[in-house]
Amino acid sequence: MKFNHIKILVFGAVALLSASGCGDLEDINKEKLGNPENFYSDYAAVVNPMKSMQRGLQSDYQLYPNLSADMFSGMFSTATPFNGGKNNMSYFMMDGWNNRIIARQQDIFNYSIIIDDAAKTIYPDTDFTATFAVKKIIKIFTASRVSDSHGPVVYSKYETPNPNGTTDFDSQQDAYNFFIKDLDAAIVNLQKVQNMPVTGNEGDKSALTKADLVFGGNIGQWAKFANSLKLRLAMRMSYADPAKSKQYAEEALASSAGLITDNADNALISVGQSELSFIIYSWGDCLIGAPLMAYMNGYNDPRLPAYAIPATDSQVLGSYIGIRQGIDLLNGKTTYGGFSQPQAKSATGDYFSGTNGKMKLFTAAEGWFLKAEAALRGYAGAGDAKTNYENGVKQSFGEWGKTADVATYLANTTATEAPYIDPKNAANNINAGDAQLSTITIAWNDADSTERKLERIITQKWLSLYPNGPEAWAEQRRTGYPILFKIRQNDSGGLISTDAMIRRIPFTNDTKTSLYNYQQASQMLNGPDNGGTKLWWDKKL
Repeated sequence: MKFNHIKILVFGAVALLSASGCGDLEDINKEKLGNPENFYSDYAAVVNPMKSMQRGLQSDYQLYPNLSADMFSGMFSTATPFNGGKNNMSYFMMDGWNNRIIARQQDIFNYSIIIDDAAKTIYPDTDFTATFAVKKIIKIFTASRVSDSHGPVVYSKYETPNPNGTTDFDSQQDAYNFFIKDLDAAIVNLQKVQNMPVTGNEGDKSALTKADLVFGGNIGQWAKFANSLKLRLAMRMSYADPAKSKQYAEEALASSAGLITDNADNALISVGQSELSFIIYSWGDCLIGAPLMAYMNGYNDPRLPAYAIPATDSQVLGSYIGIRQGIDLLNGKTTYGGFSQPQAKSATGDYFSGTNGKMKLFTAAEGWFLKAEAALRGYAGAGDAKTNYENGVKQSFGEWGKTADVATYLANTTATEAPYIDPKNAANNINAGDAQLSTITIAWNDADSTERKLERIITQKWLSLYPNGPEAWAEQRRTGYPILFKIRQNDSGGLISTDAMIRRIPFTNDTKTSLYNYQQASQMLNGPDNGGTKLWWDKKL
């Protein structure tokens, strides 16, 4: 498949798309707007594409992120030997899977253009300040995930191609600064509308309420999410640009927008049918990851029954056991299909539901763990590292309906990650004393070194991020924590180090042959375009 940069025009009440290539955006033409007059009523020409932007974050979920970031994070695995067992999990990069990363971004950004044109041509008298701010936040969230996979990303120049038709990338460093700048602008605009009289921007508020699958039109919560996302991105820069990381983080910590630090404000997209519902339970292509189960078993973690289903295999019946990534799966599902399946039964519902699923963008636990790390680094306004760390664990336990167990968990001074025993193949075992097993405990210890405190924070943060594989993988690469199991079968042809593990996802042939300026992007990598080259923010030695 070959895709080109797509331009969108809206003529009157009909959105006409001209696209070349693989046709990933044909569904836009089928937007369920009803009869032509419905474009004008209830702001449908803005509302429906806004919903599609949000739902688009889980489109093609199996190809991305499930068969890449989810697996690399240590949270998930598979018993399916895709491509004869040589695939992303064994560092044989699957071009046809990985091309969905940019394709999904294109879909979401093109919906954004549809909204812009609809606002201009269909609703010229309506001020969509808040709605457009939310749209901007969704685009930043989307582009940041693309950047955290590939590095350079088409963001600031997406709608401004060069005279020769090519479209330029932003380096990851530039992109991150653009993200922060645009989040600041979005927060200003959201607070502007929030502070208006009740009758101010009525059309804008009405459209957002109808379109918002996350907060139901709550402008203050969107501002809080944008500021929380700013803190996330600021901390991601901690090793690559410590000065700006500190500046941006301190701005977020001091912002009147606030941060997501209570589960009532969690950012979860209501997606209807979670794509994981059929990937896991119908197809059987996704099981739980061995590292996640090893940590949770070792910690006797009360969240375990909310995260995973006991194994049905007769050799491990009733236990919680995952599959190690990058191994010989032997006879595939026949061998490993009875190991534990993932689930996500939160206190407020089933994230993997086939009818009322949720996609996790940002939760209170992450907010507290970000503050804990910021405090550890001495950032102003971050508070106390121990208090923030313990609040992060408490909020995570609250998210999963385990609040009654949190005090005992936080007081545990001895539990560590459990060894991993594979009853199907002892060569996959991670025995006690192996360097691939963490020795980090749960209870906060002021006497620990700064690095050991960081490992404790990030390990618990990783546990709380479940099932957000992309964020978990990004943080593991940035900090080195949690300690994960290395793959046993490396099919990268020497391009990716087994010990250093995969650092990024290479650009695919679709990008190389498109009107995106791939030559420019490849020069921004400061290394070859393969999975062993570190991203800009991946600077910890």
